[in-house]
Amino acid sequence: MWKRLWQTWTIDRPAAFGDWLWQILVVELAALLDRLTLRKLIALIPVVIVIGAYLHRIPLPPELMLVGDALAYIDVFSMIFLIGLFTRVATIVAVVRQAIGFVRGMVRQVPGVLRGFDMRHRRARDGTRRRQPTRARTDDDDGAVVAGLAWA
Repeated sequence: MWKRLWQTWTIDRPAAFGDWLWQILVVELAALLDRLTLRKLIALIPVVIVIGAYLHRIPLPPELMLVGDALAYIDVFSMIFLIGLFTRVATIVAVVRQAIGFVRGMVRQVPGVLRGFDMRHRRARDGTRRRQPTRARTDDDDGAVVAGLAWA
């Protein structure tokens, strides 16, 4: 009987207590840390501030409680911030698209303007001017202008 009682209190009970400590301090803590997210951690900050202020009997200003609420609802504030950012980006993209369209229009007009300044076939003017027969212009006489395509 003494041997069995000795084994129970020196081996079995400490082993059961060690198993219980392992379950609580290792297994359960690891499961808690797996479920803990950054949002939940930030939401706990106001609770820690209130508990610390209560334990030390420190009066909390309302601004500090507002900061705590802002931290608790950080996902709402981040969505408001992102919506504001996206509207600004959309405005910038619209302005850039208009600028690109303006530049494309200017580039499309360049071949026609340069053709007007073409001086490769000009002849020296003299007093007697010969009149050349005029040809009927067709669409085939103009240069083809296609954006992003070069003709050889």
